[in-house]
Amino acid sequence: MHDPALLMQMFALLLVIGAFAGVLAGLLGVGGGIVLVPAFFYSFQTLGYDGPQLMQVCLATSLATIIVTSLRSVLSHNKKGAVDWEILRTWAPGIAVGAILGVLVAAALRSSTLQGVFGVFGIIIGLYMGFGRADWRLGQAMPTGIRRAIYSPVMGFMSVLMGIGGGSFGVPLMSLYNVAIHRAVATAAGFGVLIAVPSVIGFLMLEVAPETRPPYTIGAVNLVAFGIVVAMTLITAPLGVKLAHAMDPKPLKRVFAVFLTLVALNMLRKAVGW
Repeated sequence: MHDPALLMQMFALLLVIGAFAGVLAGLLGVGGGIVLVPAFFYSFQTLGYDGPQLMQVCLATSLATIIVTSLRSVLSHNKKGAVDWEILRTWAPGIAVGAILGVLVAAALRSSTLQGVFGVFGIIIGLYMGFGRADWRLGQAMPTGIRRAIYSPVMGFMSVLMGIGGGSFGVPLMSLYNVAIHRAVATAAGFGVLIAVPSVIGFLMLEVAPETRPPYTIGAVNLVAFGIVVAMTLITAPLGVKLAHAMDPKPLKRVFAVFLTLVALNMLRKAVGW
């Protein structure tokens, strides 16, 4: 039987995490995964679940929430005609293949290695958010042929290893290839679905030692965290959108970039055992 006090602590922590992730997603357009993975990690660790597969549980649970939030986002953006279905259709096979490979690799790695991966790429994403410029370009149109065949699985693969959707890699990539930012954000939500659905199916089949997983975990997906976070993000994301319209989110994006870089550095510190 699980300790009721421990379950209440877990419940309270997850309510706060879900609310925070929802506001950030609405306000800054950043995917919840970049916040959820470290938040799940520190919460579960604090509650005493610190096994060699802890990061797998965090990645899988984050990706499960992304299925719901990305689907909702794609549908709302599509009503405004902002989703580029041609990009989604042509990039889908590569992204899905990369996501499946990501699960296979993530399942084989130790939690500390995955912390290191999250730390390194979290710092890169944080630096891009802080210093990247809207007018940077690598080309005038999205890559096709061999470059697309390389980029699309790499994006799916890296996103699964970090437990994130399509926004953190997809939006900068599309922006660098001259896709208008509102179209990039809308289409990246579709990338999120393509990354999360195959990877979560894989993670549901992963065996995690019962003594190191939080209560009510199927495969590597924690159902309690999934349910609470999805419910909270659906409530608080519209609040974030309202705030974004009421104020200039650019300075806040810089603050978040610093916050993300510090979180990623801390993950990296733990990964190397300092």
